[in-house]
Amino acid sequence: MQPDLLYQLALTQVPHVGYVHAKILAMHFGSAAAVFNAKRSLLEKIEGIGEIRAGSIKAFKYFKKSEDEIAFIEKYKIRPFFITDNEYPQRLLNCYDPPTMLFYKGNADLNASKIIGIVGTRGNTDYGKQFTENLVKELASSGILVVSGLAFGIDAIAHKSALKNKLLTIGVLGHGLDTIYPSEHSTLAKDIVTHGGLLTEFTSNTKPDKHNFPSRNRVVAGICDATIVVETGIKGGSMITAELANSYNRDVFAVPGRNTDPKSSGCNHLIKNNKAILLTDAQQFIEIMGWDEAPARSKKNQKELFIELSDDEKNVINILHEKDSVPIDELVFKSGCSSSALAAAILNLELKNVVQSLPGKMYRLM
Repeated sequence: MQPDLLYQLALTQVPHVGYVHAKILAMHFGSAAAVFNAKRSLLEKIEGIGEIRAGSIKAFKYFKKSEDEIAFIEKYKIRPFFITDNEYPQRLLNCYDPPTMLFYKGNADLNASKIIGIVGTRGNTDYGKQFTENLVKELASSGILVVSGLAFGIDAIAHKSALKNKLLTIGVLGHGLDTIYPSEHSTLAKDIVTHGGLLTEFTSNTKPDKHNFPSRNRVVAGICDATIVVETGIKGGSMITAELANSYNRDVFAVPGRNTDPKSSGCNHLIKNNKAILLTDAQQFIEIMGWDEAPARSKKNQKELFIELSDDEKNVINILHEKDSVPIDELVFKSGCSSSALAAAILNLELKNVVQSLPGKMYRLM
């Protein structure tokens, strides 16, 4: 187990230090241990931290809960991801409030090239069930990773459809990995672990309390390239997920329904207010997302050999060679460039037709 884990877990417990502050601290110091070992005067000078939060960090002594959590993690072979880890879902780093830590049990790549969220009402209609099943079946050849919240209704249908069509699927939980809620989905959860994974920001012994699920929804919204809302009322978790996805500059799609159907009122509202794209079929979705064809390029793009590139541009290209698409925050983190220098390099590469911008602030080589 990595030696910094104790401090990583402890950072999530410090009073007055929330997601945003933890991200600032982690990015500034590079490790959780360095945060706790920093002088109070240095902590106080960091923008957004100040005297109160610096004092909370220096006064924190309660490491027992973190020690207990490490024992749980080791016993059940759970993979913990701190916000600076390479395996941490890089799309979440584009969000202003990413979880400081995530806990994962599974085998799917949380940084897969194509990730979609499918959410909706717990009390779906036959129409919603059929649409979800057909959509996932038609998307199967695209090799997408399907994310949802393991809830009754559309969530469960999305997970089951993914498994049926041999797609990996991720269930994002609103509680710790020591339990499954709803309990009726225990068997489904076991199947998901072997063909995808279960993901949560909550430690063990965290109950599925109502206030945890908006936090769960933000992970669903943030980890995906796009969120698809199949059926929902005007209020509820799916609407929260859609609003969060919009705030994270993610694409949101909604399946329209009859004006008189309360289970479609939320979807119709999102479409009417330009908060979601009206979705009719899988092919339309693939075309809008730009997933209709794989990027036709070799590992070393020959075009690059004949273009004059700056050092920053070469750096960006080397990072993009590592996988099909990379989020902007991962480029910032790996390149070591300032945000302005990186933005200039990307713009120049786009103008030179070397780099293509994708939805969700993702980039790939052309």
